[in-house]
Amino acid sequence: MLAVVATAGCGRGDAPAAQGVQGAVQPATAFFEIGVGEKVVRMQLAVRPREMERGLMERRDLKPDDGMIFVYAGERQMSFWMRNTPTPLDIGFFTADGVLQEVYPLHPYDETSVQSRSERIKFALEVNQGWFAKNGVKPGTKLDLKALAEALRARGFEPWEYGVR
Repeated sequence: MLAVVATAGCGRGDAPAAQGVQGAVQPATAFFEIGVGEKVVRMQLAVRPREMERGLMERRDLKPDDGMIFVYAGERQMSFWMRNTPTPLDIGFFTADGVLQEVYPLHPYDETSVQSRSERIKFALEVNQGWFAKNGVKPGTKLDLKALAEALRARGFEPWEYGVR
């Protein structure tokens, strides 16, 4: 999945500082359990521009409750497409306070942009197509921002730089 953002600059381009063995920085491939309402999704974090550009391209290995969350430093209108992405997905767009605003289906290999209506989107969550409906997760549902902040720290990022506390 390739994230195409309407405004320039999406996330941090520099690598996080290395940490000791006990506080080792987790790789981009690490999964973190983060709540979306009453449900839990095992999410990978796309924070750096290269991670966002790669997204879920060529992936066929998503388990039923797996996904990827795209974390941006600021609010914006977002646009995503499915270049080189064989897995049918849903995308949910969340505001800075973690509230789900919009959900759209994404179809394999479809390079048509799917754009958020809102210009106040901070996070985008991709999951297997049908996950939101199957789990009763609708607009108004909240993302667990504390768990997201912990995941960002584990990846070596400062959550406050992304407006997450």
